[in-house]
Amino acid sequence: MNRLAGKVALVTGAASRGEGVGNGAATAIVFAREGAKVVLVNRSMERAEALAAQIRAEGNEAAAFAADVTDEAAAEAAAAFAVERYGRLDILHNNVGIGARGSAETVTLERWNRVFQTNLTSALLCCRAAIPRMRANGGGSIVNVSSVAGATGLKEPAGGAGAVAYTVTKAGLHGLTLSVAAEFAAQGIRSNCLIVGTVATPMVAHLGPEALERRRLAVPLQTEGTGWDVANAALFLASDEARWITGALLPVDGGFMAVRDWPR
Repeated sequence: MNRLAGKVALVTGAASRGEGVGNGAATAIVFAREGAKVVLVNRSMERAEALAAQIRAEGNEAAAFAADVTDEAAAEAAAAFAVERYGRLDILHNNVGIGARGSAETVTLERWNRVFQTNLTSALLCCRAAIPRMRANGGGSIVNVSSVAGATGLKEPAGGAGAVAYTVTKAGLHGLTLSVAAEFAAQGIRSNCLIVGTVATPMVAHLGPEALERRRLAVPLQTEGTGWDVANAALFLASDEARWITGALLPVDGGFMAVRDWPR
Protein backbone atom coordinates (compact mmCIF):
# COMPACT_ATOMS: atom_id res chain seq x y z
CA MET A 1 0.00 0.00 0.00
CA ASN A 2 3.07 2.29 0.28
CA ARG A 3 1.72 3.94 3.42
CA LEU A 4 5.22 5.22 4.23
CA ALA A 5 6.36 6.03 0.70
CA GLY A 6 8.92 8.82 0.64
CA LYS A 7 9.62 8.61 4.36
CA VAL A 8 12.80 7.71 6.21
CA ALA A 9 12.54 5.76 9.46
CA LEU A 10 15.11 5.15 12.18
CA VAL A 11 14.44 2.01 14.24
CA THR A 12 16.53 1.43 17.36
CA GLY A 13 17.02 -2.06 18.73
CA ALA A 14 16.04 -3.24 15.27
CA ALA A 15 17.61 -6.69 15.02
CA SER A 16 16.32 -9.62 17.06
CA ARG A 17 18.52 -11.04 19.80
CA GLY A 18 17.90 -14.66 18.84
CA GLU A 19 15.87 -16.93 16.60
CA GLY A 20 12.51 -15.53 15.54
CA VAL A 21 11.22 -12.04 14.89
CA GLY A 22 11.20 -9.46 17.66
CA ASN A 23 9.25 -6.23 17.84
CA GLY A 24 12.04 -4.13 16.33
CA ALA A 25 12.77 -6.47 13.42
CA ALA A 26 9.08 -6.88 12.57
CA THR A 27 8.59 -3.11 12.65
CA ALA A 28 11.61 -2.47 10.42
CA ILE A 29 10.41 -5.06 7.91
CA VAL A 30 6.85 -3.69 7.86
CA PHE A 31 8.06 -0.09 7.53
CA ALA A 32 10.23 -1.09 4.56
CA ARG A 33 7.44 -3.08 2.93
CA GLU A 34 5.27 0.03 3.15
CA GLY A 35 7.80 2.13 1.27
CA ALA A 36 10.04 3.65 3.96
CA LYS A 37 13.80 3.72 3.76
CA VAL A 38 14.82 2.26 7.12
CA VAL A 39 17.95 2.80 9.20
CA LEU A 40 18.51 -0.20 11.46
CA VAL A 41 20.30 0.84 14.64
CA ASN A 42 21.83 -1.93 16.73
CA ARG A 43 24.82 -2.46 18.98
CA SER A 44 25.61 -5.53 16.86
CA MET A 45 26.50 -4.52 13.31
CA GLU A 46 26.43 -8.17 12.28
CA ARG A 47 22.78 -8.61 13.30
CA ALA A 48 21.79 -5.26 11.80
CA GLU A 49 23.47 -6.14 8.50
CA ALA A 50 21.70 -9.50 8.40
CA LEU A 51 18.32 -7.78 8.86
CA ALA A 52 19.20 -5.17 6.21
CA ALA A 53 20.07 -7.96 3.78
CA GLN A 54 16.72 -9.63 4.50
CA ILE A 55 14.86 -6.39 3.81
CA ARG A 56 16.82 -5.71 0.61
CA ALA A 57 16.14 -9.27 -0.58
CA GLU A 58 12.45 -8.34 -0.61
CA GLY A 59 13.25 -5.42 -2.90
CA ASN A 60 13.05 -2.77 -0.17
CA GLU A 61 15.59 -0.32 1.23
CA ALA A 62 17.46 -0.50 4.53
CA ALA A 63 20.86 0.43 5.93
CA ALA A 64 22.56 -0.86 9.07
CA PHE A 65 24.16 1.44 11.63
CA ALA A 66 26.06 0.19 14.68
CA ALA A 67 25.47 2.34 17.77
CA ASP A 68 24.77 2.14 21.47
CA VAL A 69 22.11 4.83 21.74
CA THR A 70 22.54 5.12 25.50
CA ASP A 71 25.46 7.34 24.47
CA GLU A 72 24.51 10.87 23.39
CA ALA A 73 27.11 11.08 20.63
CA ALA A 74 26.02 7.71 19.23
CA ALA A 75 22.36 8.72 19.15
CA GLU A 76 23.27 11.93 17.36
CA ALA A 77 25.42 10.02 14.90
CA ALA A 78 22.59 7.61 14.07
CA ALA A 79 20.20 10.46 13.25
CA ALA A 80 22.88 12.23 11.23
CA PHE A 81 23.56 9.02 9.29
CA ALA A 82 19.87 8.73 8.35
CA VAL A 83 19.90 12.23 6.87
CA GLU A 84 23.26 11.78 5.16
CA ARG A 85 22.19 8.45 3.64
CA TYR A 86 18.61 9.23 2.67
CA GLY A 87 18.26 13.02 2.86
CA ARG A 88 15.74 13.32 5.68
CA LEU A 89 14.31 11.77 8.85
CA ASP A 90 10.56 11.37 9.32
CA ILE A 91 10.02 8.52 11.79
CA LEU A 92 11.75 7.51 15.01
CA HIS A 93 10.85 4.15 16.54
CA ASN A 94 12.36 3.81 20.03
CA ASN A 95 12.53 0.07 20.66
CA VAL A 96 15.61 -0.37 22.88
CA GLY A 97 14.90 -2.12 26.15
CA ILE A 98 16.25 -4.53 28.76
CA GLY A 99 14.99 -5.99 32.00
CA ALA A 100 16.62 -6.58 35.37
CA ARG A 101 15.52 -8.48 38.42
CA GLY A 102 14.95 -6.80 41.76
CA SER A 103 12.19 -5.24 43.82
CA ALA A 104 12.26 -1.80 45.44
CA GLU A 105 13.86 -3.54 48.40
CA THR A 106 16.45 -5.63 46.56
CA VAL A 107 17.42 -4.02 43.25
CA THR A 108 21.00 -2.82 43.13
CA LEU A 109 21.76 0.74 42.09
CA GLU A 110 24.00 -0.64 39.35
CA ARG A 111 21.09 -2.54 37.80
CA TRP A 112 18.69 0.37 38.36
CA ASN A 113 20.99 2.83 36.58
CA ARG A 114 21.72 0.44 33.71
CA VAL A 115 18.02 -0.14 33.02
CA PHE A 116 17.28 3.60 33.21
CA GLN A 117 20.10 4.39 30.80
CA THR A 118 18.96 1.71 28.34
CA ASN A 119 15.18 1.98 28.49
CA LEU A 120 14.55 5.65 29.15
CA THR A 121 17.65 7.78 28.60
CA SER A 122 18.23 6.22 25.18
CA ALA A 123 14.73 7.27 24.09
CA LEU A 124 15.35 10.83 25.29
CA LEU A 125 18.67 11.01 23.44
CA CYS A 126 17.17 9.68 20.22
CA CYS A 127 14.26 12.14 20.46
CA ARG A 128 16.75 14.96 21.03
CA ALA A 129 18.69 13.93 17.92
CA ALA A 130 15.64 13.33 15.74
CA ILE A 131 13.44 16.33 16.56
CA PRO A 132 15.52 19.06 14.84
CA ARG A 133 15.78 16.90 11.71
CA MET A 134 12.04 16.22 11.71
CA ARG A 135 11.36 19.93 12.19
CA ALA A 136 13.42 20.64 9.07
CA ASN A 137 10.97 18.45 7.09
CA GLY A 138 7.89 20.11 8.57
CA GLY A 139 7.17 17.36 11.09
CA GLY A 140 7.49 13.69 11.89
CA SER A 141 6.33 10.79 14.03
CA ILE A 142 7.93 9.35 17.16
CA VAL A 143 6.74 5.94 18.36
CA ASN A 144 7.97 4.71 21.74
CA VAL A 145 7.67 1.08 22.83
CA SER A 146 6.52 0.57 26.40
CA SER A 147 4.99 -2.33 28.30
CA VAL A 148 1.90 -3.18 30.32
CA ALA A 149 4.36 -3.41 33.21
CA GLY A 150 4.62 0.38 33.10
CA ALA A 151 0.86 0.94 33.23
CA THR A 152 -0.43 -1.60 35.77
CA GLY A 153 0.61 -2.74 39.22
CA LEU A 154 1.96 -6.16 38.37
CA LYS A 155 3.22 -8.52 41.05
CA GLU A 156 5.35 -11.55 40.37
CA PRO A 157 4.21 -14.94 41.71
CA ALA A 158 5.47 -16.05 45.11
CA GLY A 159 9.22 -16.36 44.97
CA GLY A 160 9.57 -13.92 42.06
CA ALA A 161 12.40 -11.44 42.19
CA GLY A 162 10.46 -8.38 41.03
CA ALA A 163 11.21 -5.96 38.19
CA VAL A 164 10.96 -2.46 39.65
CA ALA A 165 13.54 -0.84 37.35
CA TYR A 166 11.85 -2.19 34.21
CA THR A 167 8.41 -1.12 35.45
CA VAL A 168 9.48 2.40 36.37
CA THR A 169 11.36 3.02 33.12
CA LYS A 170 8.40 1.85 31.04
CA ALA A 171 6.13 4.18 33.00
CA GLY A 172 8.69 6.91 32.35
CA LEU A 173 8.31 6.35 28.62
CA HIS A 174 4.65 7.33 28.98
CA GLY A 175 5.69 10.63 30.51
CA LEU A 176 8.32 11.22 27.85
CA THR A 177 5.75 10.50 25.14
CA LEU A 178 3.28 12.99 26.56
CA SER A 179 5.89 15.67 27.17
CA VAL A 180 7.24 15.48 23.62
CA ALA A 181 3.69 15.45 22.23
CA ALA A 182 2.83 18.63 24.14
CA GLU A 183 6.03 20.50 23.40
CA PHE A 184 6.35 19.79 19.68
CA ALA A 185 2.81 19.36 18.36
CA ALA A 186 2.78 22.88 16.92
CA GLN A 187 5.86 21.94 14.89
CA GLY A 188 4.09 18.98 13.30
CA ILE A 189 5.92 16.37 15.38
CA ARG A 190 3.66 13.65 16.77
CA SER A 191 4.64 11.47 19.73
CA ASN A 192 2.80 8.28 20.63
CA CYS A 193 3.50 5.13 22.63
CA LEU A 194 2.69 1.45 22.27
CA ILE A 195 1.93 -0.35 25.54
CA VAL A 196 2.93 -3.87 24.63
CA GLY A 197 1.59 -6.95 26.37
CA THR A 198 2.85 -10.51 26.62
CA VAL A 199 3.99 -10.99 23.03
CA ALA A 200 6.14 -13.98 22.15
CA THR A 201 9.50 -12.69 20.95
CA PRO A 202 13.12 -13.91 21.12
CA MET A 203 13.53 -11.77 24.27
CA VAL A 204 11.20 -14.09 26.27
CA ALA A 205 11.92 -17.41 24.54
CA HIS A 206 14.14 -18.45 27.46
CA LEU A 207 11.09 -18.62 29.75
CA GLY A 208 10.13 -21.98 28.27
CA PRO A 209 6.86 -23.42 26.94
CA GLU A 210 5.02 -23.65 30.26
CA ALA A 211 5.62 -20.00 31.16
CA LEU A 212 4.75 -18.87 27.65
CA GLU A 213 1.48 -20.78 27.86
CA ARG A 214 0.65 -19.10 31.18
CA ARG A 215 1.31 -15.75 29.52
CA ARG A 216 -1.05 -16.65 26.68
CA LEU A 217 -3.82 -17.71 29.04
CA ALA A 218 -3.51 -14.44 30.99
CA VAL A 219 -4.63 -12.55 27.87
CA PRO A 220 -8.41 -12.11 27.46
CA LEU A 221 -8.21 -12.90 23.73
CA GLN A 222 -6.47 -16.19 24.67
CA THR A 223 -4.13 -15.86 21.71
CA GLU A 224 -0.41 -15.29 21.46
CA GLY A 225 0.75 -11.85 20.42
CA THR A 226 3.74 -11.49 18.12
CA GLY A 227 6.14 -8.85 16.92
CA TRP A 228 3.95 -8.43 13.84
CA ASP A 229 1.06 -7.21 16.02
CA VAL A 230 3.36 -4.57 17.47
CA ALA A 231 4.70 -3.68 14.02
CA ASN A 232 1.26 -3.13 12.53
CA ALA A 233 0.30 -0.78 15.38
CA ALA A 234 3.58 1.09 14.94
CA LEU A 235 2.93 1.37 11.21
CA PHE A 236 -0.42 3.06 11.83
CA LEU A 237 1.05 5.59 14.27
CA ALA A 238 4.00 6.30 11.99
CA SER A 239 1.83 6.82 8.90
CA ASP A 240 -0.17 9.84 7.80
CA GLU A 241 -3.32 7.87 8.64
CA ALA A 242 -2.58 8.88 12.23
CA ARG A 243 -1.89 12.52 11.33
CA TRP A 244 -4.42 13.73 13.95
CA ILE A 245 -3.17 11.47 16.74
CA THR A 246 -0.53 12.54 19.22
CA GLY A 247 -0.04 11.84 22.91
CA ALA A 248 -1.74 8.46 22.58
CA LEU A 249 -0.80 5.50 24.77
CA LEU A 250 -2.05 2.59 22.69
CA PRO A 251 -2.30 -0.87 24.29
CA VAL A 252 -1.25 -3.78 22.08
CA ASP A 253 -2.01 -6.44 24.64
CA GLY A 254 -4.93 -8.69 23.67
CA GLY A 255 -7.16 -6.84 26.14
CA PHE A 256 -4.93 -7.47 29.15
CA MET A 257 -5.23 -3.95 30.57
CA ALA A 258 -8.89 -3.37 29.78
CA VAL A 259 -10.61 -6.68 30.56
CA ARG A 260 -10.78 -8.49 33.90
CA ASP A 261 -12.67 -11.48 35.26
CA TRP A 262 -15.58 -10.35 37.44
CA PRO A 263 -14.94 -11.42 41.07
CA ARG A 264 -17.57 -13.80 42.48
